[in-house]
Amino acid sequence: MFENLQDRLGSILNGLTGRGALSEADVSAALREVRRALLEADVALDVVRSFTDRVREKAVGAGILKSIKPGQMVVKIVHDELIEMLGGEGVGIDLNAPAPVVVMMVGLQGSGKTTTSAKIAHRLTSRDRKKVLMASLDTRRPAAQEQLRQLGVQAGIDTLPIIAGQSPTDIAARAVQAAKLGGHDVVILDTAGRTHIDEPLMVEMADIKKRSNPHEILLVADSLTGQDAVNLARNFDDRVGITGLVLTRMDGDGRGGAALSMRAVTGKPIKLIGVGEKMGELEEFHPRRIADRILGMGDIVSLVEKAAENIDAEKAAAMAAKMAKGKFDLNDLADQLGQMQKMGGMGGIMGMMPGMAGMKDKMAAAGLNDKLFGRQLAIISSMTKAERANPDLLKHSRKKRIASGSGTDASDINKLLKMHRQMADMMKMMGGKGKGGMMKQLMGGLAGKMGLGGGGMGGMPDLSNMDPKQLEALQKQAEAAGLGRPGGMPGLGGGGLPGLGGAKLPGLGGGFPGLPGLPKKK
Repeated sequence: MFENLQDRLGSILNGLTGRGALSEADVSAALREVRRALLEADVALDVVRSFTDRVREKAVGAGILKSIKPGQMVVKIVHDELIEMLGGEGVGIDLNAPAPVVVMMVGLQGSGKTTTSAKIAHRLTSRDRKKVLMASLDTRRPAAQEQLRQLGVQAGIDTLPIIAGQSPTDIAARAVQAAKLGGHDVVILDTAGRTHIDEPLMVEMADIKKRSNPHEILLVADSLTGQDAVNLARNFDDRVGITGLVLTRMDGDGRGGAALSMRAVTGKPIKLIGVGEKMGELEEFHPRRIADRILGMGDIVSLVEKAAENIDAEKAAAMAAKMAKGKFDLNDLADQLGQMQKMGGMGGIMGMMPGMAGMKDKMAAAGLNDKLFGRQLAIISSMTKAERANPDLLKHSRKKRIASGSGTDASDINKLLKMHRQMADMMKMMGGKGKGGMMKQLMGGLAGKMGLGGGGMGGMPDLSNMDPKQLEALQKQAEAAGLGRPGGMPGLGGGGLPGLGGAKLPGLGGGFPGLPGLPKKK
């Protein structure tokens, strides 16, 4: 979503940090480029003007221009103002009300209200252990109510029985009553949309609000619609009174202007963002983390949280013990590749690592992308159990059979086997080092409750016992240590990702790469 803006701002601000001294003219020229970059990203004009004025006011003071590192101070000011524009602190869905808490979903047709309603219900059920009831109030769109019912069946979430002929306001009242009788903690009302805002829609929303008395009114907006989404938010807020925003399709290739504008224009917090089609692909919106990603500073905290959700701690501990003995077969390699895919693939992981966002294009040009991992997994899946455990069995006839079964050729299989041999040799070497082996130090933290930590990951502090505030502090430490700039990270990857800092570390599934430069936890 923010890749183009990230590239533009990165090149502009890198030009400032590379200078020993700055004049007021230098800052003004850079801010003109920042203004142009934000406008091209479809950020609202008044928001851009306010943003650049605030940055200029703070950046041209004598204390900044005469400081030891004026370029870095300007980058910090831009970073802080970007966080402020996005909302300062993240705000989640407020459930602090007598049960059942009513959450009303509003928005235009096609913005993703129904799917988002199911995603929120799934999130509240699986993460917050809430009992949720969903109800569709969309009596106009064909099969809208059936769609929500099917989503409820897939996710194991209760939905209000469909009664033909009822009005939206009657369905809302029945849903609230059914939630009270059923002992539900939350009831989610999925309202109808239109292709555009009209008076009957606003009247209907106002009637539903009056009848159901919602604690939260969330506007679901498609982030790819740009400034139209901002106008939509303003109109809904004026007529219905929204309490927060949910932006869908944040994984798309839009310019990101809606996300940057909506909080500033409406004053309402962006609470959640949809980052994919799957039920679990809904994330909380953290302004600081988004600002870090836009400025190429990475997002260690989100990466840690993603690892905690996707890495099986017991499986990781067993793999660490196996690797410490120098054993590493193709089943282990497949596990690592699979876990990298779960965490968003190579592109997603690289975007969250400090100073590494700019490497994604270079990696793609070198053929190191998620399609490569898919081919490698297909090759391994086409092998027999004995072949995966003992790759030495793979002679010409077996390779021919595997290539036919996986839709690849012998050269792809040979590349995979070469990568595996390099990794296996490295594991043997690291496992043979003294004091329990280097491998134990590198991977011991994966046994922690976060799936990370242990204090030994290349000098990275133990993340397993940190609360969110400590993790946020760690992100700041990473920036202070220089990891917010290109070149601050070691190599990544399944042992076969050359050129990334010169190092060859195991993949993220079995061993999270160390972050040299981060101070150890005292």
